[in-house]
Amino acid sequence: MLQLAHVISSTRAEAGMRKLSLGSFSMANSNLVIILYFSFFTFAEAEALHSQLKQQIQDQEKLPFVGVNIGTDVSNLPSASDLVAFLQLQKITHVRIYDANSDILKTLSGTKIRVIISVPNNQLLAIGSSNSTAASWIDRNVVAYYPQTLISGISVGDEVLTTVPSSAPLILPAVESLYNALVASNLHQHIKVSTPHAASIILDPFPPSQAYFNQSLVSVILPLLQFLSRTGSPLTMNLYPYYVFMQNKGVVPLDNALFKPLTPNKEMVDPNTLLHYTNVLDAMVDAAYFSMKNLNITDVAVLVTETGWPAKGDSKEPYATKDNADTYNSNLIRHVFDRTGTPLHPETTSSVFIYELFNEDLRAPPVSEANWGLFYGNTSPAYLLHVSGIGTFLANDTTNQTYCIAMDGFDSKTLQAALDWACGPGRANCSEIQPGETCFQPNNVKNHASYAFDSYYQKEGKAQGTCDFKGLAMITTTDPTRK
Repeated sequence: MLQLAHVISSTRAEAGMRKLSLGSFSMANSNLVIILYFSFFTFAEAEALHSQLKQQIQDQEKLPFVGVNIGTDVSNLPSASDLVAFLQLQKITHVRIYDANSDILKTLSGTKIRVIISVPNNQLLAIGSSNSTAASWIDRNVVAYYPQTLISGISVGDEVLTTVPSSAPLILPAVESLYNALVASNLHQHIKVSTPHAASIILDPFPPSQAYFNQSLVSVILPLLQFLSRTGSPLTMNLYPYYVFMQNKGVVPLDNALFKPLTPNKEMVDPNTLLHYTNVLDAMVDAAYFSMKNLNITDVAVLVTETGWPAKGDSKEPYATKDNADTYNSNLIRHVFDRTGTPLHPETTSSVFIYELFNEDLRAPPVSEANWGLFYGNTSPAYLLHVSGIGTFLANDTTNQTYCIAMDGFDSKTLQAALDWACGPGRANCSEIQPGETCFQPNNVKNHASYAFDSYYQKEGKAQGTCDFKGLAMITTTDPTRK
């Protein structure tokens, strides 16, 4: 058995990240149902039916979900209307954004998509020091849209304790002021308030039973946890097994980080509890539960507000690959919808938000910073998640309807070299792009390269890595032969 070692956890925001996330909530219009049924039932029967439907909706809302984070450093970020249409197409029904973007909130109106909105770190001082400012923020960003737009939560700041520790004293006043404003609007039962934390607020996270909150932060964390307990709100954590693996190679096996099936001798075992851990994320979640237990908090659930795996990196990040990103995120989605919980709490499965929806191509180096997305900004998939038949998240995945095309921005000479390889050593069928044939027009290198790239991609069974051509190609849902 592999003993859990003391390893270091790290987060993206500590490197200066800015993000936005999306998730899911679906709710039926039970009032309409009741009105229709009044004609056929007595008042008592109708009331009983209403209660039953309400309970079913509440039970549905408690089921674990998978959402996505959306960063905004994207050169061709879709408009709010296009974004929401894409979310609906992909059956993404929980969203979390890092501000309270009015265009997105307006466009989400009337959809079944639930959204967590956020207070940026630079607004904590104003909100935490003034109840009237907090009330105005709620009026402007919540009351103005709810319930037509299904706002389900408010993230107050982002990893404040570790990225801007000087603002730590502002968190609880800001959280309480916003909550009190929700109470005044009678929305506190519907909208939860919390603040996302970096994994590094927990020390000695492995084995989980020995984990504890950084003692220098307890004066802030304990009253915050007591607030979460009192209001039924979750502890929100940004957890990245990718960074745990990268900083502890040789201690944490890659398969454990990627949710791959393990033989019993490769499972991580907590020597104090003898609990067996088959993946790093479960161990990180349980470390949070044990840390809370050390402060006598046992009734607060963990919500994973960020997790993911980069699909591309520089030479210092050789494990940032499309194959690993696909494996991690696909297995993560399966793990959540299996509802198996964690070794410590098998009855409780944490919901998660994947970081992130789109590749943020405008992000500064390292290379991995621009390659966390499931999709490019034009909504074509960055790689193919294998999630068919897993719950409803990304139910309209394009695993079987994808194509390979040449990307924009490359010179004709470079594309011609790749085209020559595809039609030559690659043995792609390039007969249709010869002069006089059906796909010869438009007669340019990019069009011909797209045809050849896709021919090779389809011939190879759309296998991982067959739509790359040294970074010249990308996967899309648009058939390059249909012009």
